[in-house]
Amino acid sequence: MEQEKFSVKKRIKSFSYAFAGLKVLFKEEHNARIHSVATLLVVAAGILFRITAGEWIAVVLCIGMVISAEAVNSSIERCADFVKQERDDRKRDIKDLGAAAVLVCAIAAAVVGCIIFIPYLIQWLR
Repeated sequence: MEQEKFSVKKRIKSFSYAFAGLKVLFKEEHNARIHSVATLLVVAAGILFRITAGEWIAVVLCIGMVISAEAVNSSIERCADFVKQERDDRKRDIKDLGAAAVLVCAIAAAVVGCIIFIPYLIQWLR
């Protein structure tokens, strides 16, 4: 197979596909909307408490990790449903594994959030 020449136009067009995917994610996936609300709350808390640049890096990485995991999981679920509409133990396991990945990312993000924000909350409540 011959490799296609690099094209700036095609690279820019690829961003439109990615943004279309984000639109689908936030429009059609309920959990992505929940993650969006959590993101807004965390960003607001970060601004309120004036977290450090290092803490912002951790927060942004966690947000990106969870939203990305949700997008991949949604893609896996749609593929599984596309390939086989009827119930099947293997299909269930595939979907459960994708959901587990999101759960692990969300728990890790919550732990990072607690590490960052609990000291600020304690100080604010004094």
